[in-house]
Amino acid sequence: MRQPYVLITGGCGFIGTNLADRLLSSGRRVLLYDNLSRGGVEQNLEYLRATHGNLVDAEIADIRNSRSIARAVRNASEVFHFAAQVAVTTSLDDPRKDFEVNARGTLNVLEAIRRRQTPPPLVFTSTNKVYGALDDMRLDDSGGRYKPADVRGPSHGVAEDRALDFHSPYGCSKGAADQYVLDYSRSYGIPAVVFRMSCIYGPHQFGTEDQGWVAHFLIRAIEGRPITVYGDGKQVRDILFVEDLVDAFLAAQEQMAAISGRAFNIGGGAANAISLLDLLEMIEDLERQRPAITLGEWRRGDQRYYVSDTRAFCEATGWSPKTGARQGVRLLHEWLLESRRGRGRRRAVRPFRAPEVVRPQTVAAQ
Repeated sequence: MRQPYVLITGGCGFIGTNLADRLLSSGRRVLLYDNLSRGGVEQNLEYLRATHGNLVDAEIADIRNSRSIARAVRNASEVFHFAAQVAVTTSLDDPRKDFEVNARGTLNVLEAIRRRQTPPPLVFTSTNKVYGALDDMRLDDSGGRYKPADVRGPSHGVAEDRALDFHSPYGCSKGAADQYVLDYSRSYGIPAVVFRMSCIYGPHQFGTEDQGWVAHFLIRAIEGRPITVYGDGKQVRDILFVEDLVDAFLAAQEQMAAISGRAFNIGGGAANAISLLDLLEMIEDLERQRPAITLGEWRRGDQRYYVSDTRAFCEATGWSPKTGARQGVRLLHEWLLESRRGRGRRRAVRPFRAPEVVRPQTVAAQ
């Protein structure tokens, strides 16, 4: 693919597929860079090829291969870097691989971009785990969910001025990558933005116990299998529907000149904060029966409460989430049912709206 294209590393994954689908639907060319190591992503690649034909190309390669990523970056007009090892549990089992994929892989991307005469702008997805377990945050669980006990008035969640405190090998590797992206922007003038993301969910997500818990809970319930809840179920996260995240990606590209070199906390915000128990109640409404539950011990590094304060990004770009938690969970439930029946997959990706594509102002991007 010699013509300029948008490069998405990890492009066959859940988030990459949704971004690619939006870009391709607007007529833009996309190169998906993925090693297809995660279960189910081959289906996403097949879907994109069947839907968009020659506009989409794929490079089946590993982010740890510096030569192949350099070739992929060569003609990229934008780079979205999503390729990663994504599970805390996996990082504890194999910290070396976790480091090689997340830290070294990101450095490979940055070096490839730095060598370009006109570096394409980069959006990198980091994680809320860079803030650690938030053990210093005093919590109250009297209402059946955790919430900050020291906050007077409405709580907006965790802001970007929160001190970094990497926990687990995963937190360290993603945190290192996060800081490398910000420093390459500062030291080499690469246009780049970091998204420290909370819980993203939506179509094309093949959630597991270790990552993608909203989809994982729904899949287990649909299949009639028990759901394991680690801890007490009162843990709170702000969940963000993937179409709203894609809006944020495109807004970041449009405003890159103004926001380059910054990290933003991205999630559903306080309005879309739910506990695990809340999600189980939503599933009971959707499935018309309560899912079977088993309880497990707390897992290392599990935050009892994390909600993103998204005001900085909202003020910088005008973005805000449009899909409420209950609506988004229902849409994902519908997509999972339809995908199992093998029909209606295209319609179910965006069943509630057809958002306009925001094109970047700059020619070079990511």
